[in-house]
Amino acid sequence: VQLQASGGGLVQAGGSLRLSCAASGTIFSINGMTWYRQAPGKQRELVADIFSGGRTTYADSVKGRFTISRDNANNTVWLQMNSLKAEDTGVYYCGAIELRTTRWAPLQTYWGQGTQVTVSS
Repeated sequence: VQLQASGGGLVQAGGSLRLSCAASGTIFSINGMTWYRQAPGKQRELVADIFSGGRTTYADSVKGRFTISRDNANNTVWLQMNSLKAEDTGVYYCGAIELRTTRWAPLQTYWGQGTQVTVSS
């Protein structure tokens, strides 16, 4: 299983970016998909996640500015980021939570390689 994230880049404060992440390989089901980020010198933190029933969670710092969505059929998740701030700068990682490769396989979590988001003030 591989997760490929894309869409990062350099943007001015107040601008927007849309990140995407596609999971590929042998996949039977994925319960949740998530975005984390890590700023220089800081710990990795949850940005947003979305589970198969549509339930979403957002970090307080991004509520009202970021929107997570997914395409279950294509194992893809997006993160629409609006009104970006300098403090949103970091490497954004997507993850697939509670993924099964077959009906009877154990639940596992997989991570993508990360995509850099830089917001200039």
